[in-house]
Amino acid sequence: MKPVSVRPHYAPSADQGRADGASPYATIADPHRPDIANVTRRLLILFALLAGLAAACGLTYSVAWQRGIDNLRRNAAVRVDRTTNALKSTLERYESLPYLLAEHPIVQDVLVDPSAANVQRANLYLEDLNRHARATVTYIIPVNGFCVAASNWHGPQSFIGAGYQFRPYFLDAVKGGVGRFFGIGTISQAPGYYISQPVRRDGKIVGVAVVKLDLEWFQGADASEPLVVADDHGVIFLSSVPAWKYHTIRPLSGPVADSIYQARQYAQQPIPPLPVTVERTLEGNAQIVRIGGGRYAPRYLASRRGMGEPDWHLITMSPVDPVDADARNATIVTGFGYVSLVLFAFYWRMRRARVREVMRSRAMLQKAYAELNRRVAERTADLSEANEQLQKEVAERTRAEQELRDAHDELIQSSKLAALGQMAAGITHELNQPLAALRGFSDNTRVLLERGDQASARENLEAIAALTERMGKITNQLKLFVGRARPRSARAPIVRALRNVVALLQKRLQGVEIEFRLLDIESATRSPLSLADDHTELVANCDDLRLEQVLINLLGNALDATAGMTAPRIIVEIEVSETSLSFAVSDNGPGIPEDVLPRLFEPFFTTKEMGQGLGLGLAISSSIARDCGGSLVARNTPDGGALFVLTLRRARVQTSHTSDPLTTGS
Repeated sequence: MKPVSVRPHYAPSADQGRADGASPYATIADPHRPDIANVTRRLLILFALLAGLAAACGLTYSVAWQRGIDNLRRNAAVRVDRTTNALKSTLERYESLPYLLAEHPIVQDVLVDPSAANVQRANLYLEDLNRHARATVTYIIPVNGFCVAASNWHGPQSFIGAGYQFRPYFLDAVKGGVGRFFGIGTISQAPGYYISQPVRRDGKIVGVAVVKLDLEWFQGADASEPLVVADDHGVIFLSSVPAWKYHTIRPLSGPVADSIYQARQYAQQPIPPLPVTVERTLEGNAQIVRIGGGRYAPRYLASRRGMGEPDWHLITMSPVDPVDADARNATIVTGFGYVSLVLFAFYWRMRRARVREVMRSRAMLQKAYAELNRRVAERTADLSEANEQLQKEVAERTRAEQELRDAHDELIQSSKLAALGQMAAGITHELNQPLAALRGFSDNTRVLLERGDQASARENLEAIAALTERMGKITNQLKLFVGRARPRSARAPIVRALRNVVALLQKRLQGVEIEFRLLDIESATRSPLSLADDHTELVANCDDLRLEQVLINLLGNALDATAGMTAPRIIVEIEVSETSLSFAVSDNGPGIPEDVLPRLFEPFFTTKEMGQGLGLGLAISSSIARDCGGSLVARNTPDGGALFVLTLRRARVQTSHTSDPLTTGS
C-alpha cells in the first residue's frame, strides 16, 4: 500500500511567503536549538564569577604577602636588635681590659726596661690574666712596634718578636687613642677583634697593650637565619654562611682596597663583591634583596643595624620564600572559599525546593514538642514530691545536729574534768622533786644548827627559799601549760639551767659519775664542759623554768635507769650548731625495751612500779619541747644504755659591753 502524502492545512501559500519575506517554517520551534539570550546570560554570569575569583585571589595574595613581609620585617628587626645588643655587650665586657692592663706596674716596667726578668714576669702575668679573662691573646708592644711580651709566650705561635707597626690598632694607640680593629692575625692566621690602649709612664706613651678576642662563635650563635657582620668598608668578616665570608656588600674604592691590603687586615686575600640585587626598599632600614644570579636565586629580607663603636653593621637575612608560600596558600584557600560560596549559592537555590518538606517536618516537630511538654509536666510533679521529701530529711537532719551539739557540749564538759585530773597529776609529779629537795635541805639545816654551823645553815635556808620560789613558779605555769601558748621570745642560758638542775639533784647524784661535754658541730671539736663557766653565747629559745623542768625529768630518768648498777655513769653532751642546741643525755643502764619505745611519750604510760611514777614526765617534756619549737626523741645506744636528745632553737645573743640579764645567775 502506497503512502498518502497529506499537505498541512496551516501551511501558508507561496504568495504569502514571498509577500512577508519570512520562511514558510519560521514559526516552527526547534527543541534542540539553544536559546541565545539564556546562553548569553549564563556566559555573562560565568565571566563575572571568574572575574570575581581573579580579583579575590589577587587581593588576597597582595594583602597576605604584605602582611607576611610586615611580620617578617618586625621579627627581623627584633632579631637584629637582640643580636646587636648581644655582640655589643660582649665587646663592652672586654672594653676596659686593655686600660686596666696598661695601668699595671708589671706592664709598665717591661716596656721601660725589657730585661729577661721583667719579660718573664710580664709573660706570666699576661698568661694568668688572659686565662681568667677568657680572652684569646693578650700582648704588649713597645713604641718600636715589636711585641715584647704575650700570653702565648710558650706556644708555637707566640707573638713575641713579631712586628705590628702597620696595624691600625697599634697606630691609634701610639697616638693616644683607643684602637679597635678586626682582622686576620699575621702569626696565627686566625681572625679576631683587637682592642688596644696606650701605656703611659710618667705622662709619656711607652707602649701599647692589646687584647685579642675570638668572635668566630658569634656567627653560629643564632644560625636559624643567615647573619653577617660587615666593617665600615662593607667587608663581611663574620657570617653564618661560610661562602659569604670575606666578601663585600658594595664595591671597594681603590684607596680603601689599598689600605686594607697594607694593614694586612684580611691576609692579602681577594675580597670580591657579594652578588646582591636590591628588589625593594622597605621602611625601618630593610630591603628585599636577591643574592646570586639567575631567576631562581634566593630572596631575603635584609635588616641592618649599626653598632656605633666600632663602626660595624650587623645584617640579618630572613628568607622571603616562606612569605611567598604563605601568600600562595592564602590565595588557594581564598579560591577554594570563593568556589565554595558559589556552590553554596547554587545549593541554596536548590534547597528552596525543599521548603514544603521542611514545613511538614515542622509540624512533626510541634507534635514532638507537645509530647515533651507533657513529659516535663510529669517530671515536675516528681521533682515537687522529691522536694517535699528532701525538706522532711532536712528537718530531721537539723534536729539530729542539735542533738549532736548537745552531746558535744556534754563531752566537752567531761573532757574538761578529765583534763583537770591529768593536770593535777602532772603538777603533783613536778612538785615531788622540789619537795624532796626541801626535805633534804631541812634535815641538813637542822643538823647544821645543832653543830653551830651558821653559814652553811644560812646557805641551806637560801636554797629552801629558792625552792619555794620555784614551786610557786611551777604552780603559776599551770595556766600556761593548759593553754599551750608560750612566748616565742623567751630565752634561757643552758649552762645556768644545768647548774640549777645539778643543785636540785645533788643528793641523788652522789655516787654517780656524771660527765658534761661540749660538741661544736661546725668545727667537729669535742671538749669538756665546766658548769662553773657561764658560756653566755649558749642561749636557747625557751623559758628557763620549763627548760629546767625537762632537764630534771631527763636526768631523773637516767638516775632511775642506773640505780643498782655497779658503776653508774651519765653523760650530758651539748651539741652546738649555728641554729640549734641539742642536749644528749645517755646512761649505762639496761636501755629501753623495743616494745616500749613507740609508747614512751604517751601520758600515764610508765614502766616503773606502782607508786613510783605517774607516766607524765616524758609526756610533759615532749610537750614543752614542741611548744618551744624543738623536739625530744629517745633511742638506745650501741652499748645498751638509753639516749634522750632534746633539740631547741638557738637564740642570738647581742654582744655588748653592758651586762645581759640572761647571762646572770638564777
